[in-house]
Amino acid sequence: MKKVLTHPVVRAAAAIFAWTLLVYALLEAGGSLLFEVEVLPRFWLRDFVAHLLLSTLIFLMARNFKIYAIAYLLLVTILHVSNALKMVILGSPMMPDDFISVRNMFMLFSGWKFWAMVLMLVVPLGALAAMIHWRHPRSWISLSLVGAAILVLLNWPAQMMAAMDRQFGDWIWNQPGNYRERGLLIHLVQETARNISRGLDVPDEAAVEKAFSTLGRKHEGPSRDANDFPKRNVHVILLESFWDPLLLEGIEFSEDPLSPEFRELWAQTNDSTVLSPVFGGYTANAEFEVLCGFPVTVDTVFFEGWVRKAAPCLPSHLRARGYATYASHPNVAAFWNRVNVYDRIGFDTYWSKKDFALDDMNRNFLGDASLYRQMLEKLDTKLRSGEPVFDYIITIFGHLDYPFNESRPNVVEASGGNQMLEDYVNQIYYKSRELMVFLEQLRARDPDGIIVLFGDHLPFLGPNYKGFTELGLLESSRGKFTDPMFRTLTRTPLIVIDGRNGPVDTGELPMYRIPELVLDLLGDGSDSILRLSRLPVNATVRPLPGLHLVVENDESRVCKQKESHKPASCARTDPLVEALDILTYDLFNGEQHGLKLLDRRG
Repeated sequence: MKKVLTHPVVRAAAAIFAWTLLVYALLEAGGSLLFEVEVLPRFWLRDFVAHLLLSTLIFLMARNFKIYAIAYLLLVTILHVSNALKMVILGSPMMPDDFISVRNMFMLFSGWKFWAMVLMLVVPLGALAAMIHWRHPRSWISLSLVGAAILVLLNWPAQMMAAMDRQFGDWIWNQPGNYRERGLLIHLVQETARNISRGLDVPDEAAVEKAFSTLGRKHEGPSRDANDFPKRNVHVILLESFWDPLLLEGIEFSEDPLSPEFRELWAQTNDSTVLSPVFGGYTANAEFEVLCGFPVTVDTVFFEGWVRKAAPCLPSHLRARGYATYASHPNVAAFWNRVNVYDRIGFDTYWSKKDFALDDMNRNFLGDASLYRQMLEKLDTKLRSGEPVFDYIITIFGHLDYPFNESRPNVVEASGGNQMLEDYVNQIYYKSRELMVFLEQLRARDPDGIIVLFGDHLPFLGPNYKGFTELGLLESSRGKFTDPMFRTLTRTPLIVIDGRNGPVDTGELPMYRIPELVLDLLGDGSDSILRLSRLPVNATVRPLPGLHLVVENDESRVCKQKESHKPASCARTDPLVEALDILTYDLFNGEQHGLKLLDRRG
């Protein structure tokens, strides 16, 4: 017995087990204490086994125990910390696409934060590369096992996904719940299989035909001459994290953060709102909807890897009718893959950070007043020329964590002691006032222009929906949300101005319906993909990952996928949301059968 216990293999196995257990215990305790993020205790065992398997594979590759221990510690610590940060900020765990999108984080930060990001990526990868004992057979055995697992994942993703769903479950609408029941490693493998399977599962023509039929489309081709309407300019303004802080009932403000002029203009629309696909971030998903007219139903940035085909989105549609199309965003051009996507969806010109004078920087973010002033300068000649313009502006002032420069002192005080909330409401103070100055100037120069402005998502006010939970607006996780909370989670201000006709009462509008609204205001009656999301129900439908929200007679109902007992509103809308999902993947990732169907004449 003593010989067995002192055998090198047994000692190594015991050391791997002990080190993995220690690291796992520290990470779980740290996640719970620092971030309130944890795997449910009854699932610790299988989560630990997954970590032990990874740990063993790393040990088999390593030159010695010490370098293995360091490499494993660095790798899993970075994974767990990154996951926890995403959970507390965006309310969702790490997903496979986050590894593709990680380059965006390097564009977002500067100074010491940039180098911290570099170290978070380079150190664990460097340690893994340096530790491998290339001349030892066990390293090649371990690498072969990893390679075999990757081959299985790439060749049979659907089968692997189905098997893991049966074993570990799948709350499509509640990814934080998935993480808490699976653990991080199992979750990442399971969702990677789902991602690969989704990418390979391209809708065929029959599926697209059925989707058209479900949506009540007869695909009879254009209903009138595509150019038979007045070519008025269109201005779409996406306002970063723009929301009404007075909805935080229970918080006292020294004054209303929103400007009186904005309140008055908004009131003329009957306080219209738009329902966004995202919370706290992922602005590009809001962009996709407002530019392309289809809902985002996956928990990832749709611009990153899912807009693979050129498609006649709103910029392309208007460009084909003689419009010059401009996109403007004072951020690094490649952030969220915008360079490629903007080209595919029809923008002639994209003005990014390098194209603006950075004369009003709030840390990394250009102030709205400067952005608006420079945009008027860029567009002035076009507005006077009479050539129709589609002008799309994305602001960046208002971005987390709400920094200011010296020219913007705090004006509004907020009760409750939440410094982030106070910083946010002061940004709203400046954003709303600078916006109204710009609107006055724009409307004076272009009185017939159509203007659409909206908040892209609710603000992040603290970890795990802090800032909202204390007031009962939201719960700390989506698994605890009531149906009305999903409506609260997605609703931001919307103002539409129909030229000289003034503000329009749009009511509550899902963001993906904005392109069709623009066509209606222009009088463009042509058939296009931008009208496919008009659903044949007398209700507002807001799809989200794994569920959709139905608002009918001001009542909210959440319809979750795989729900066994569905109310009538869900039974009516489930097939419609599924049909929209099929068309989205066909048009932007697949064979674009939908475009061929739209070209048919009756």
